[in-house]
Amino acid sequence: MGGGMGLSHERGRLLKRLRHRRTREREELFLVEGIRSVDEALAAGVPPRFAVVSPRLLELAGGDPLRERLVRAGVDTVEVTDAEFAVFSDTEAPQGVLAVCPEPRSDTPHLPSGPLLVLDGVQDPGNVGTLIRAAAAFGVAGVVALDGTVDPYSPKAVRASAGTLFRTRVLLAGWDEMEGPLCARGPLLIADMGGCDVTSLTPQGEWALVLGSEGAGPRASVRDAAVGAVRVPMPGGAESLNTGVAGAILLYVLTQDSDRG
Repeated sequence: MGGGMGLSHERGRLLKRLRHRRTREREELFLVEGIRSVDEALAAGVPPRFAVVSPRLLELAGGDPLRERLVRAGVDTVEVTDAEFAVFSDTEAPQGVLAVCPEPRSDTPHLPSGPLLVLDGVQDPGNVGTLIRAAAAFGVAGVVALDGTVDPYSPKAVRASAGTLFRTRVLLAGWDEMEGPLCARGPLLIADMGGCDVTSLTPQGEWALVLGSEGAGPRASVRDAAVGAVRVPMPGGAESLNTGVAGAILLYVLTQDSDRG
């Protein structure tokens, strides 16, 4: 692969510590793994503090161009063996590239214009990443991760977002500070099996959809603030859908209805 120094003990410790939310918040850094996700970071103009690569990267489609992009961007890139890389990888089949990137956190959350997705107590990082990816795909303006939701910058959530985390505004905030701004901008809807068929609804204004945990749904205070509830019709008879799947369907229908409205 050419050039490159070994990974220092200090950086190795940082890679391990960034698996913990407290460290990510303190350092304001997070891990981005995989060809697509690192490529999205570079495309979004997010300069990694440093990157770690292994020979496996050049064996995969898109690996060689990404390595060249890292060089052109002047990213401090450390080369290690595949075995050394596996120690820091969070995947079963590592792609040989891992970057440490700054978190785009904001001390004063400001809601962007347009439809929003709100996550309330969603604990599965795979679902959180999937929902961020769906929000990006359907043109949702931003994602609000309320207190009680798993960190969107956890390795699994970042990986599940497939790099779209860099193209979608993600805000971390408490319900107490978000209730007023969310309710003032347009209809606040919750996803609930007892709600109306989402295909019968045409939301107006800057609506926001709240998704809660699969078991409990949104908290009581969020339910009280909502103006309505929506569900995915399931003529096949299934009792429920995975939060990520249900949320993606709801966002698709709501954004299509908004366009027609």
